[in-house]
Amino acid sequence: MKTAIFPGSFDPFTIGHYDIVMRGLQLFDEIIIGIGRNASKQSYFPLDERIKTIQSVFAGEARVRVMVYEGLTINFAQAQNADCILRGVRSVQDFEYERNIADANKQLSGIETVLLYTQPEYAHISSSLVRELHSYGNDISTLLPKIN
Repeated sequence: MKTAIFPGSFDPFTIGHYDIVMRGLQLFDEIIIGIGRNASKQSYFPLDERIKTIQSVFAGEARVRVMVYEGLTINFAQAQNADCILRGVRSVQDFEYERNIADANKQLSGIETVLLYTQPEYAHISSSLVRELHSYGNDISTLLPKIN
């Protein structure tokens, strides 16, 4: 069984994240959505809310699990016996950033990273954009996946 870790803060979990997971399920038997917790970072949406939302989105999909972790993603991936780290890439800047981390993770652990390019219709969506729109009272429902 091939397991991938899809790490992030998911503050919030967007339709772009959802699309990466669904496409990743075509490549992997299981995807663990790892919500990274960083005590020094202030989150916008409460952790419990993010967990419940993602679990609700994937309520009918037994191949997706949601877990919270602290520390390095690569350590979490190793602890979960993951075969791979799954990441989405929206731009050239994302690619360069992700490539450097992927190279370091491969060197440290031997675990590969698979990068999936964001679908063009989601390339403009980021969690920070969604947070900003929400903070000004805008409707963000079209940028978030449907809850089952």
